[in-house]
Amino acid sequence: MRSIITLFSIPVSIYIILLSLSSCKNSGSGSEGSEHSMVSTNAEFNQGKAESTNNENFSEDINIKLVNFEQLKPAYINNDDVLYVVNFWATWCGPCVKELPHFMEVYEEFKSNKKFKMILVSLDDSDNLETAVKSFIVRMNLKGEIYLLDDIKKMNEWIPAVNKDWSGSIPATLVIKNGQTLSFDSRELSKNELIERIEKYL
Repeated sequence: MRSIITLFSIPVSIYIILLSLSSCKNSGSGSEGSEHSMVSTNAEFNQGKAESTNNENFSEDINIKLVNFEQLKPAYINNDDVLYVVNFWATWCGPCVKELPHFMEVYEEFKSNKKFKMILVSLDDSDNLETAVKSFIVRMNLKGEIYLLDDIKKMNEWIPAVNKDWSGSIPATLVIKNGQTLSFDSRELSKNELIERIEKYL
């Protein structure tokens, strides 16, 4: 399985192409999940980008912030006794697209709890923020705190900082409280799996 961390020395243009062709883990019949190739091709992604470009009237208050990893960390690494569910995803990742509706359903169930927060971290190219990414957010009706992590040059540092066992494959979901990692999954999660993790630690 190709991961983000192994590509840090490759030029950005080649990195984006290879990353979009890499494989992600998704949940299968076994407990470990199964290998799953991206369902989005470059052609499909470019088509989506073109379509979103034609619809430029995005609301300025779409909830997404462009950050590097140092700017992202304070959003979920603190001692405020809040349970954070942090999901790393991308618009071109098939398993990510498949699981995000489940995350939104779970978000709606727990959003009234002041001890719970959901953070969605896009790993898309920042050049696509105003087009494909914002279009995707609107289309998927994504809620919670949303960030686009634009820190390719330091990814060999922040990937293991998120979790020492993370290869960089997505989707990946971190459950963390008071700066302590409670669970980490580098695969697609079902709605029930996500709820189990939240209820266990909330």
